[in-house]
Amino acid sequence: MLDRVAENYERYLDLLSLRQKLAASNIANADTPGYKTKDIDFQFEFLSRVEGSQPHVIEPDLPANNDGNNVSLDRESRMLAENATRFQLVSLLARGQIRRVQSAIQEGRNG
Repeated sequence: MLDRVAENYERYLDLLSLRQKLAASNIANADTPGYKTKDIDFQFEFLSRVEGSQPHVIEPDLPANNDGNNVSLDRESRMLAENATRFQLVSLLARGQIRRVQSAIQEGRNG
C-alpha cells in the first residue's frame, strides 16, 4: 500500500519539477523573439502517466507580442507560486503518511 502511495507522490513531484523547469525556461526566454511558452497539462499528465513515459510538453495558446514571443511573466510567476504550494502540500501529505507507518510500527513493537 505504501509503495503505491509513494509512487503517486513521486510522480506528482516529478511533474512539479518539470513544470518548474519549464516556467524557469519560459522566464529566461521572455525577451527571445518568436519563443513560445512551454507547459504541461498537469492534471492530465498526472492522471494518465504510465510508468516510464515522459510528460507531453505543450505550447499553450497565448497571445503573442509583436516579436512572436508569448511569455507572460505574470502567468509564469503565478505558475511558480502554484507549484511551490503544491510541493508543500504533497510534502506534508508524504510526511503524514510516513508518520502513520512509523506509528503503526511502534504500536506493533509495543503491543
